[in-house]
Amino acid sequence: MDTRIELLKSQIRDVPDFPKPGIIFKDITPLLASPEAFRAATELMVEHYQPMKLDAVVAIESRGFIFGSTLALSLGIPLQIVRKPGKLPYKTDAVEYTLEYGTDRLEMHQDSLRQGDRVVVMDDLLATGGTAAATVQLVGTQGADVVECGFVIELAFLDGRAKVDPVLCFSLLSYS
Repeated sequence: MDTRIELLKSQIRDVPDFPKPGIIFKDITPLLASPEAFRAATELMVEHYQPMKLDAVVAIESRGFIFGSTLALSLGIPLQIVRKPGKLPYKTDAVEYTLEYGTDRLEMHQDSLRQGDRVVVMDDLLATGGTAAATVQLVGTQGADVVECGFVIELAFLDGRAKVDPVLCFSLLSYS
């Protein structure tokens, strides 16, 4: 196994009962505070995505911005961002999606992507898959193709991949 993966695992902190009782939160802030671990995460993502000849990275608010920006910069391709409603200053495309209790909405500037662009959707964590699936749908409204969704952490026991299917998912760390 790649020693960089072990480094990443060592920098993920479990926080019990956050944000509510019974949840064990996977905290990435120690990884971000470690230049070696943050560099390793970026290197591993770049090594995975470089051969795919992507046109853009689409990063999901907010922690996806951190990893998406380093990936886009390293690959020399544009970074496009997906945000909650009312946060983007220009004309937006939007998608509404269902949460466990209620709905939410994501937006992206209308001029973010071109027809046929090959993109990766990037976020820090794949849990139930709702936000990633909504972002894939949003990217599709602009005529672009999601090659893959990338994550630092996947909570595999929540089966978020099923919601994103048929788009492929890649994660550096997976917790069952």
